[in-house]
Amino acid sequence: MSDFASNATAKSDTNDVPHSMLHLLAAYKLNDKFLVQRASIDDLAEILAIYNQSIAGKQATANLTPVTSEEREAWFEEHLNSATRPIYVVRMVDIVGIVGIDSAKQKECSPIVAWGSFSDLYARPAYHISSGISIYLHKDYHGQGLGSLLLCWMLNQAPSLEIHNLIALIFAHNQPSLGLFRKIGFEQWGYMPRVCDMDGFIADVVMLGKTVIPDDIVDSL
Repeated sequence: MSDFASNATAKSDTNDVPHSMLHLLAAYKLNDKFLVQRASIDDLAEILAIYNQSIAGKQATANLTPVTSEEREAWFEEHLNSATRPIYVVRMVDIVGIVGIDSAKQKECSPIVAWGSFSDLYARPAYHISSGISIYLHKDYHGQGLGSLLLCWMLNQAPSLEIHNLIALIFAHNQPSLGLFRKIGFEQWGYMPRVCDMDGFIADVVMLGKTVIPDDIVDSL
């Protein structure tokens, strides 16, 4: 797991970047090939392009038709404005990684190849210690270990976001995703049979969970 947690910041001149923005602009190395950073306001179209790629296969999402930027603007702004429920985007190392780089140039040079998000598990205050987790990869980057890299990196960020438990809802027929999350240490916390009408078949959903802050540590805080 240590290879996945290589979070050295990319070197750059940050003198002209407001201190309050550094945590949003900074890019972190996943490995020698990929960088990860928090999503910026210009990233929605690329994020949705990757998300919409997954719809036709009916394995990764319960949406049955592509979504538009207009439909997801409120969702995206909520994540951008949240200190504890960010969206992360992954880009290539060789063409991006400078903190403070012009956002238009960054978008032009380095398309997003994957993204992941933390989301509220349930809209009640007591659930604030638990979060849903989702990751999506561009179709050209499947099978390269990127899913494991991003998932492990997000697990390492969770405690700093005051997240104690992570929950992934995955279709029972999505064996690649179930295998990925289980490989990283997620366990089955629930099973919901026949809960999704996928327009051609009825799908079961598996709830996988992982505690990232053990109870004994929480009790000592």
